[in-house]
Amino acid sequence: MPADKPIYVTENDMRKLRALVQSSRGSRKINEKSLQILETELNKAKVVRSEEIPSDVITMHSEVQLLDLDSNEETTYRIVYPNQADIDKGFVSILAPIGTALLGYSVGDIIEWSVPAGTAKWKVMKISYQPESAGDYQL
Repeated sequence: MPADKPIYVTENDMRKLRALVQSSRGSRKINEKSLQILETELNKAKVVRSEEIPSDVITMHSEVQLLDLDSNEETTYRIVYPNQADIDKGFVSILAPIGTALLGYSVGDIIEWSVPAGTAKWKVMKISYQPESAGDYQL
């Protein structure tokens, strides 16, 4: 994604994610670099009211279908808070590289991030569930 492309985060998600970053500082269970990357993303985000977020934008608890542009495989993830993460169910922590990379992006966007083998490239194909468009503003 171009570095100047804005990402969108709801007021509710921003409040909870800022609290997560603050409460996790110094934790042995959470990687400090992951917190820094999330904080960087939050600092560049445009904050909007939950009722105003477009339905094609990835928010917390969104279920997203992705296409791996290298392998052509599709994957579905739900972006969740660290205590809800369960990779067997496809629940990915916002502090995992893919979780942080997806937040605030839209259907059709191509997302790149560093992985041990180089750079991963995924295309956001569909959001099958977004809490705000379903009226679930308090998740």
